Amino acid sequence: MVTYYPRRWVDRSRQVSLIDLAVGEEAMILARIRRTQVRRTQTGKIIVEIDAFDGTGYLHVVFFNQPWRAKQLREGVEAVFFGKLERFRRVTQMSNPVVDLIGDRTGKIVPIYPQSERAGLPSWEIAKLVDDAIGRMGEVFDPVPVQILDRLDMLGRTAAIRAIHNPSTMAEKFAARRRLAFDELLRLQLMLRKSKVEQARSLRGISHDVSPMFGSRIHTSRRNAGLFSEATFDLKEDGQPFLAAEFFASLSFDLTNAQKRALDEIANDMRLPVPMHRLLQGDVGSGKTMVALGMLLMAVQGRYQGALMAPTEVLAEQHWITLSQLLKGFVVPGSRDSGLFEDSERSIRVEMLSGKVPIATRRNILSGLASGAIDIVVGTHALISDGVRFKSLGAVVVDEQHRFGVEQRAALKERSRTGHGLDPDVLVMTATPIPRTAAMTVFGDLDLTVLDEMPPGRTPIVTKWARSSEQYSKVIERIRSEVADGRQAYVVCPLVEGSERVVAKSATDEFERLRNEELNGLRLGLLHGQMSTRDKEAVMEEFRAGRLDVLVATTVIEVGVDVPNATVMVIENADRFGMAQLHQLRGRVGRGAVRSYCYLISRAQPDEANPRLEAIVSSTDGFFLAEKDLELRGEGTIMGSRQKGRSDLRLASVAKDRDLVELAQAVARDIVGDDPDMVKFPTLVRELAAFQNPQESEFIFLS
Repeated sequence: MVTYYPRRWVDRSRQVSLIDLAVGEEAMILARIRRTQVRRTQTGKIIVEIDAFDGTGYLHVVFFNQPWRAKQLREGVEAVFFGKLERFRRVTQMSNPVVDLIGDRTGKIVPIYPQSERAGLPSWEIAKLVDDAIGRMGEVFDPVPVQILDRLDMLGRTAAIRAIHNPSTMAEKFAARRRLAFDELLRLQLMLRKSKVEQARSLRGISHDVSPMFGSRIHTSRRNAGLFSEATFDLKEDGQPFLAAEFFASLSFDLTNAQKRALDEIANDMRLPVPMHRLLQGDVGSGKTMVALGMLLMAVQGRYQGALMAPTEVLAEQHWITLSQLLKGFVVPGSRDSGLFEDSERSIRVEMLSGKVPIATRRNILSGLASGAIDIVVGTHALISDGVRFKSLGAVVVDEQHRFGVEQRAALKERSRTGHGLDPDVLVMTATPIPRTAAMTVFGDLDLTVLDEMPPGRTPIVTKWARSSEQYSKVIERIRSEVADGRQAYVVCPLVEGSERVVAKSATDEFERLRNEELNGLRLGLLHGQMSTRDKEAVMEEFRAGRLDVLVATTVIEVGVDVPNATVMVIENADRFGMAQLHQLRGRVGRGAVRSYCYLISRAQPDEANPRLEAIVSSTDGFFLAEKDLELRGEGTIMGSRQKGRSDLRLASVAKDRDLVELAQAVARDIVGDDPDMVKFPTLVRELAAFQNPQESEFIFLS
């Protein structure tokens, strides 16, 4: 009960009367319900309307798609409404405000607990139970040493628990929350740090014969700070990634400074005999593929193999085509210490392995991987299937890492050990920018590289939300206009086929409708995940070659598809997609110098808000959108293989507690040092044992 924390606190000293408020102000209003009404719109959406009186005036409150509010806010109930005051049709109102039922609770600051209508447990009943528990609580075990608490100016745990439930001032509440949220984040960072130190001690990596290409030499990897010094290793100081350098020198364009910095960081890590674990994040179109290819070439020049794993066949095929074309004419250097018949140079061999590769081709590829004849393999989940064995895997790239489970990434590393017994260097990439605090929390001390520059020549994408028939007609006009100018368009639908249970556009139905109606006369193609590999390849080749004007597809094109001539992206039922997906889909256009357009199709009432779509319209900055998405969705489950769902942080917020995340990480680094057993901190060892279960331990080690 004592860790069932309030979700909000109502400071009655800061209540404002309606008569004192102006339109546009955000405020908290305590009022009694006078009337509740439910109505249904023409599109089937439910609207609950409330009239409330605070003693000085009436407030009209509107809730969209929250039918349960009618039961919660019955006539006579007293509630606190928190939101922005609006003026609509000459009436003062709030739309979808935060609501707290306070019952007969008194006091200057009233805690509001998560309540259950279904169980019949309102906030004030829970408060009585909590008060009773706190009265019998006594002193609480506090594992954090006093000297650390003094240094951080933090409350003791017992005082913090009492103050979080019954603060005498808001300042006291903030101090209590800071301490208890810090405890949650410290436990998490200690587990991650312990795991990192244990892995650094036990894993054996490859010391590649490479040095930075662009002059950014880092003498000690940040990942190993406090564990190793440069002198610990027998490094090859004269090494050069000459194969990668030769490749980049052959390009007709220059790398961005961010790409050069990333490649040097990777080269510095690959020199160390400790497996690299680096997260590369960059917005859509920032050039991650070039960085990944540079890493693979650094491995290949030493006669090691490289693997690039992608989540979909379409993306894997795109990478395979790109790498095959770019590496045409390049050779694997002869090995100085190999056998007589392996010493000569040969062309770099790049192959693709997916679940739909013909059996004969698959056998040939598996044989080539086992013998070392294949230098780089691009594939889907098929790379971690039974029968896949590498002779000498030295570098692994996992693209769109959030689309793979922790166990799948670990399985690919396990496959690699069968050849030489060493762990490969691993680079995980994402075009879905991760907020810095989330990266620090989920990935712990994983090295982080950010591509924060875009290649020159990119034109910003114009994004609009089409919510009416008139606006949709303009979208169709834009498609026809762009096609008439020799360009192409995408139309993305959330479903492959129509469903009676789901009211959403399907790609097959929309393809037929557009072909026969609005886009009649244009050349349309259809692409979705249930098609055969051969059919998907044929459609994509037609679109790339410009023989199709419009591609109607599902989210199978979400990542990796690169057709610079495509300038229009239309996303049907955009409200059914997450912000990361919408941003990724938008990134399929705007890949050339011509202005591009993204249209979000979602029917809505003129006054109906959708924070996700509004955010996508307002910005094309993936890092801003990632922070906004985290703010709107919450952190989800930080620990455990589910990787989504309700947050297991009760008070701490990865989105809002950036300073605490950084503080907890620094304290964890000091406490663990180079001793994963934390012998000097037995109370914290007991704390972790109480909160961490074996499944979570295994998850952290895998990740």
